[in-house]
Amino acid sequence: MPKQVDHESRRRQIADAVCRLADERGLEGVTLRDVAARAEVSMGAVQRCFRTKEEMLVFALTHIGERVAARVTSRLVESPAQSARTALGHAATEVSLLREEHRAEARVWLAFVAQAAVSPSLAEILRANYAELQTVFSRLVGEATTGADPDREARTLLALTDGLTSHVLIGHLSPTAALDVLDGHLHRLWGESVN
Repeated sequence: MPKQVDHESRRRQIADAVCRLADERGLEGVTLRDVAARAEVSMGAVQRCFRTKEEMLVFALTHIGERVAARVTSRLVESPAQSARTALGHAATEVSLLREEHRAEARVWLAFVAQAAVSPSLAEILRANYAELQTVFSRLVGEATTGADPDREARTLLALTDGLTSHVLIGHLSPTAALDVLDGHLHRLWGESVN
């Protein structure tokens, strides 16, 4: 009797292989053959899961976005009694991918961002991810402040977190310095003075 394969599990396994290769080589170094080898599946298995490399990349980017969103959600659910200010700080820290354990994910995310500039299908996924995060940030800003435009502040915070990710990856800022910038921005948003 043929072995039953969990199709979604196989697709996630392949997406993880795409991410590991993208971390090492960038997206230009991701080939179907190398993905199959890294995922420890046949080329046929990869081709049964994804008709094209673009389809495989779209799935991998969606997979990364879901992982980041799950961490943000988990962080917000961990302490339901926390203030909206604290929740926004936690969410922004998760999105910025500044911690050492997220460094590989940050490199992969930025590789996808760069590729999205020339790939409409990847750009569409990123726009959806950013829109979802902006909604969360906007809600938290609205709950935490009065007088601020929640949508504008959410857009600003998303742009800041992406920028900080880039600055840490290229070595312009240390993770500690980047967190200090993020913390300073949030304090100014709350109308607090920053030392």
